[in-house]
Amino acid sequence: MAKNSTEGTEFVLTGLPERPELQGILFWIFLVFYLFTLGGNLGIFGLIQADAHLQTPMYFFLGHLSLLDACYSSVVIPQMLVALRSGGVSISSGRCAAQFFLFTLCAITECFLLAVMAYDRYVAVCHPLLYVSIVTPRARWGLVSGAYTGALIITVIRTGCTFSLSFCKSHRVDFFFCDLPPLLKLSCTETKARELVIYFLAFFLITTSVTVILVSYLFIIKAILCIRSARGRAKTFSTCGSHMIAVTLFFGTLAFMYLKGNMGQALEVDKVVSVFYTVVIPMLNPVIYSLRNKEVKEALRKILHRTKITQGL
Repeated sequence: MAKNSTEGTEFVLTGLPERPELQGILFWIFLVFYLFTLGGNLGIFGLIQADAHLQTPMYFFLGHLSLLDACYSSVVIPQMLVALRSGGVSISSGRCAAQFFLFTLCAITECFLLAVMAYDRYVAVCHPLLYVSIVTPRARWGLVSGAYTGALIITVIRTGCTFSLSFCKSHRVDFFFCDLPPLLKLSCTETKARELVIYFLAFFLITTSVTVILVSYLFIIKAILCIRSARGRAKTFSTCGSHMIAVTLFFGTLAFMYLKGNMGQALEVDKVVSVFYTVVIPMLNPVIYSLRNKEVKEALRKILHRTKITQGL
């Protein structure tokens, strides 16, 4: 049963549909989505490691993005599948905090990484002759390390603010994983100060990342407009198109989820949005980057061709 503090509390996740027939359908839908997510993201990561032509900074960052998508969907979806199969799931406060921490870490790192990828495209388009000397192996590792470090700091603060609350109103979490809005709704502690800190961190994270992305793309668009050849403009713009789609989907849902007021309210809408960025977007990213990228498709074609030859032998 719920206690007057977080310690020892066992939460029951109840945010999934109660109708058994609907649970069965959703189980198979989410299972298929999860398998596609893992296969697509780990497949892209494997292609990048296996193909020498993809050993460039752009694909280095894309490889990390693919791993993040695989990881943060794995933090949520397996537990969701168990809940759908059994009709509900209990989770200790420690496991809830761990899930909250890992999911937040992956999501925030992805925000920073998308900004890093925009900067990489800016250097490639606006300073092509200096690209190799600017985005060196040391620089790319520094940028990725900075993304993980910044995400870790924000995650520790966000997790500390959330799980220092007392959850005594109920032990039933009206959500399918341990996320901020439903947990705030259960708190019997005054949450305004913590909400202010959490809101500021979300605002800082999203505005900083989006500013870097927007400024990078303003310079990219300016450089593209200076290209005289229409074919050249289209080719240059196509190298950034996949990233722009991924950025729009990811930041659009995060901004709606965490920058709106009344974090503990309107959970039904939050559930739909959360399914989108925990289940759908990680599955779509490999499709976005592979279908619009000739180099990725060519690397996949080579791998499949080599596989056929090996099987023929």
